[in-house]
Amino acid sequence: MSMRGRVIGAVTVGAVGLAAAGAGIGVNRQRRRIVGRSPSDAPAFGSLRAEPVTVVADDGTPLHVEVDEPDAAPSGRGGPPLTVIFAHGYALEMDCWHFQREHYRGRVRAVFYDQRSHGRSGRSPVGNATIEQLGRDLLTVMDAVAPEGPVVLVGHSMGGMTIVALAEQHPELFGDRVVGAALISTTAGGLEPSRILFPMVPAWGSATAVGRTVSALGRSHKVVDGARRAGKDVALVATAGLAFGDEVPGSYVAFVDKMLSATPFEVVAEFFPGFSALDKFDCVEVLAKVPTAVICGTQDKLTSIGHSRKLHSRIDGSTLLECHGAGHMVIMERHDEVNGELDRLLAATGAEDAR
Repeated sequence: MSMRGRVIGAVTVGAVGLAAAGAGIGVNRQRRRIVGRSPSDAPAFGSLRAEPVTVVADDGTPLHVEVDEPDAAPSGRGGPPLTVIFAHGYALEMDCWHFQREHYRGRVRAVFYDQRSHGRSGRSPVGNATIEQLGRDLLTVMDAVAPEGPVVLVGHSMGGMTIVALAEQHPELFGDRVVGAALISTTAGGLEPSRILFPMVPAWGSATAVGRTVSALGRSHKVVDGARRAGKDVALVATAGLAFGDEVPGSYVAFVDKMLSATPFEVVAEFFPGFSALDKFDCVEVLAKVPTAVICGTQDKLTSIGHSRKLHSRIDGSTLLECHGAGHMVIMERHDEVNGELDRLLAATGAEDAR
């Protein structure tokens, strides 16, 4: 997701700057420290590509999809191979899965796509930027590029909510076409938008007030986007503090900040109401039909570890990986741990080509 959706770069530039000053550390100094943590062998984020496929959603929105095929056909089993579909979060795009895509490239059939209004996908019609619509989009993608064979669904933040929405809409798929799921840094409800969007700024008032503010700013999105660009140094510092738990390489922070800044504030505002309305914990029990991995960093400031613990408690037989000290972008910050847990999940599905 990253659930703050870059709103901080627009709405709270002044407030975050004051908070930083109050802590005795200037934004410029923090920015220099972050940038200085970049080694010369930084990952080539955004370089992993495949021939694009356009999948048209049920409302006509074009979705950008890429499929990484395995280097060799699976041995020992007949029929279509296992497909792993990755769904990204709020204000991100498919490239946030860089380390997972690199890990599975050539080994497993993997599908990556940009959620509607994100990345290279088309803009959603007004009113369709909802978690429920994302669930329908996921099924459309699955039907288009993995119409046969077992499927494992992997979702980060809003992508995890997408999987939960699909489970609510089509529980019959789980244990049939869908043979496994991973819910990473996500939840099925109980979000507090005021805390999610403004965790560095105290006493922003009620979630309703915050919602009205975001909605109003969404109507002036061009002005807001200009303010975000002007406050890029503050936004980078906010990204480091909100997306990560430990001190990660500056290239990680810059890449996440780039994805966030590329998401128009109008899109941020369109999706925002759906998070406070999310209430689907009663729908997650169907995931007990398949091996399910729940993963989260213990220092996640956006969808806190308590959400993952609740998901784990509601999904019988699920596993819970708590990455100590990691933040919301655990898929980057602790990619080795996350990839290892995904390996175990694929093995638990029993699909012979999940190697």
